[in-house]
Amino acid sequence: MGFVVRMNILFGQRGLCLAACVLALLVSVSPAQASEAAPPLLLAEVLRGEVDVTRYWVSEKLDGARAVWDGRSLRFRSGRAVHAPAWFIAGLPPEPLDGELWIARGRFDALSGIVRRQVPRDADWRQIRYMVFEQPDGAGTFTERIERLRGVVARADVPWLQLVEQFRVADRQALQARLDEVVAGGGEGLMLHRDDAPYLTGRSDALLKLKPLFDAEARVVGHLPGKGRLSGMLGALQVETPAGLRFELGTGLSDAERRNPPPLGALVTYQYRALTPDGVPRFASYLRRREAF
Repeated sequence: MGFVVRMNILFGQRGLCLAACVLALLVSVSPAQASEAAPPLLLAEVLRGEVDVTRYWVSEKLDGARAVWDGRSLRFRSGRAVHAPAWFIAGLPPEPLDGELWIARGRFDALSGIVRRQVPRDADWRQIRYMVFEQPDGAGTFTERIERLRGVVARADVPWLQLVEQFRVADRQALQARLDEVVAGGGEGLMLHRDDAPYLTGRSDALLKLKPLFDAEARVVGHLPGKGRLSGMLGALQVETPAGLRFELGTGLSDAERRNPPPLGALVTYQYRALTPDGVPRFASYLRRREAF
C-alpha cells in the first residue's frame, strides 16, 4: 500500500496534505545535493601570544586544495565532488583521510585549473599528489593518528598519496627560522597541530597557522559600488600599483571607511599573502590610507 494511501486511511484529507508535504520535502533534497554537504573539518586559528610550541607537531602549510576522502569518494571542503581520474581514486585506501591536493610551491593556479575540470585529464593529474595530514574520526591523540597514517600511506603504496612531513621545534626562535626558510623557498607558511589533541572539528587552537603578511602601497583609481548589505556604500577600491597593475581591494574596510572612502588619487597600504604567477596579490586586504609624514 502506497505512502499517500496509508496516510489518507489514517488521517483522511489532512493525511493527504501531510503526505504531499513530506514527499515534496524528500524530492526537494536530491542525492546530489545531499552529497554536497560540506564535511565537518578542523579549522585553524592564527598563532598569537604565548604558545608553547614544543607541544605541537609542525608542518608546511601547503598551497593546495583541501580534499576529504571518506573511503569511497573524494570531496572538496565545500562538499562538492572532486572529479579525479578513476586510477587516482582506485589507489586510495578504505580509511578516511584529510589533506591537500597539491602540485608544488607556487603552483596553486595550475592546480586549481586542473581539479576544477568536470572531465579530468590524466596527464594533468599525474602531477598532483594527495598530501594527507589527518585521519577523520580517528581515535587517540594527533601523535597516534600520525603513526597510523604512516601505515595507511605505506600500504597504499602509490606515488600520488603522501604524508605531510611533521616535525618538532625546540622553541619560538627555531619555529621562526623554519618559517623564514619555508617562505624563502616559495612556501606559504606553517601549521602547528597540538600533539595530544583528539580528533576535532570546527575552529580550534588545537590547530594553529603561522604565515607572513606582506605590505605594499597602491593608488586608488576607482570606487566600485557595494551590493546587498553594502548597498549605498563602497563595495571595493580599485587600485593601481607603481608597476601599473590594477586589482580590487574589497576586504579590510570598515563601514565608516566605506561611507567615506579614500578619494581617487589617494595612496593606500594593503596586505597580502603571496603573488600569483601574473604578479597579482593574493588575498589582498585594505590596511589603511597611506599618510605622508
